Amino acid sequence: MTDTLTPVEGAVVEASHGPQKLKRSIGVVGGTLLTLSCVTPASTLFVVVPDLFGSLGTATALTIAIGSLLCIAVAFCYSELGTLIPSAGGEYAMVSTLAGRLAGWLVFVLSLLVVMVVPPVIAMGTADYLAPIVHLDPAMTGAGVMLLATLAGLLDLRANAWITGVFLVLEVIAAAVVAVLGFAHAERGPGSLVSMDVAGADGRTDAVTALLIVSGLAIALFVTQGFSTAVYLSEEMENPRRNVARTVLATLGISAVIILVPVVAITLGASNLQELTGGDISGMVTAWSNSAVGTFVSLCVALAIINAGIVMVIQNSRVLFASARDKAWPEPVNNVLAKLGRFGSPWVATLAVGVPGAALCFVNLDTLYGVTGVSVTGMYLLVAVAALLSRRGTHRHTRAWRMPLWPAMPVLLIVVLGYILTQQETAHLLWTGGITAAATVYWALYLRPRRETRWLVTVPQDGRD
Repeated sequence: MTDTLTPVEGAVVEASHGPQKLKRSIGVVGGTLLTLSCVTPASTLFVVVPDLFGSLGTATALTIAIGSLLCIAVAFCYSELGTLIPSAGGEYAMVSTLAGRLAGWLVFVLSLLVVMVVPPVIAMGTADYLAPIVHLDPAMTGAGVMLLATLAGLLDLRANAWITGVFLVLEVIAAAVVAVLGFAHAERGPGSLVSMDVAGADGRTDAVTALLIVSGLAIALFVTQGFSTAVYLSEEMENPRRNVARTVLATLGISAVIILVPVVAITLGASNLQELTGGDISGMVTAWSNSAVGTFVSLCVALAIINAGIVMVIQNSRVLFASARDKAWPEPVNNVLAKLGRFGSPWVATLAVGVPGAALCFVNLDTLYGVTGVSVTGMYLLVAVAALLSRRGTHRHTRAWRMPLWPAMPVLLIVVLGYILTQQETAHLLWTGGITAAATVYWALYLRPRRETRWLVTVPQDGRD
């Protein structure tokens, strides 16, 4: 049975004919493999988590655990909205449909900022983990990884599910090795997980405050953020009404375990607080075992980064493809970006995100981790607002997976995420605010005056059973 959504302010149209639709070719297993690969647990563990150790010390595992619990509520929102509105546009299609065009446009800009910045930042870490075998320039290596990911992104999505699945197995093995070695060489008891200590610059022990944990939650939310990829793939998923929710929730649970268990093991196994705060996980693995094991883990991480690059390019290209299909840009740009290749993938959009990503590897992006954290938090906040509005009018009767504890769940998220935003660094808030302001100007001067022909969010009509 096919349900038809009622357009909001004329913003949403059904794609029963006209705009090109992506091919439905993957189920829960393929979607979970691709989505887990976007979470990329090993590269997150080795690239992002060390920064948390540096600022939160023994409170890192606690902060990630709190972030994972918050993400359960976020996952509920994504599951309901992703089955209600299964579109490659992901967050922006959901929010545009339920909260209006401007809100959807701002979510699109925030999501595009996240997915454009993160892949090259992670890709540049590849050289560090190939160092046991060969010394390479980080920028050149990162650019190579991005180009390789772009070529893979041009293939059929089913083929990519298997490619990324093989890499994912190696990621999980690397995380398991870290966990086993950390627990086997435990230097402190479980009580240290809540001891709230971090090594200060002068070598003394400093206390981790509650405000530091709240501030760190923006990055902690980013640690498992990739589960939202299931929503981007909903247009290519068989039986999305059932499979999107299963994929979102399964991915969050699996990724939280893969990331959190090694973090606990590292916290217990670090020889001292200074080593833990330093965050050199590869060095700890070598100290716990030998150089051969350290090299194996490093190579697994390098493959995990390549894996993440492939999936992120796939995800980003779908967002850009959907924005062109939904008339977000001048018509010549829309026509080019909406083209599909022989494998059914949006090949121009794939090149449009992959090639600039390679170029960004030559730019200093260190400070953008904070901007990314703010963007993810803001995006989740707007998704929660859309979830709060998801049962109005005809949407109340549309067949979809429905979250428990509605509306308490989205209300709680709005309050908590709003507070987390207030605790972020001013510079990161200003950068994100400036980008959002520029996007609002584009909306006011170009999109809004052309509301009949621009930003027409498409919801595919077929296969939504």
